[in-house]
Amino acid sequence: QVQLVESGGGLVQPGGSLRLSCAASGRTSSTSPMAWFRQAPGKDREFVAAYRGANGNTYYADSVKGRFTVSRDKVKNTLSLQMNSLKPEDTAVYYCASGLGSPISSMLRRAATYDYWGQGTQVTVSS
Repeated sequence: QVQLVESGGGLVQPGGSLRLSCAASGRTSSTSPMAWFRQAPGKDREFVAAYRGANGNTYYADSVKGRFTVSRDKVKNTLSLQMNSLKPEDTAVYYCASGLGSPISSMLRRAATYDYWGQGTQVTVSS
């Protein structure tokens, strides 16, 4: 089992920044894929960013590319999401996810790829 705990959410004005963190514990592996997803009220959960543990490659949704940066600290066993130039449409509950094995890159954007999920942290972008 893997336990994931997110932190860092909050209220921020448009154009501001937040940094989310996800602490992983349990049967974790440095090669496991990890990702961030988000879910806004009344909408489906959507992919935000992923870190492919096998080679360190990162992947982003088009809506956040150039504004968000995902990174992983393998020593501290954490996944971070630096969010800059935030927009009201970024408002959502953000979830950290971790998977098993080494899926191909095209699978990293799919929620079904991930086996473990955190409880989520709320991000609200509003003036």
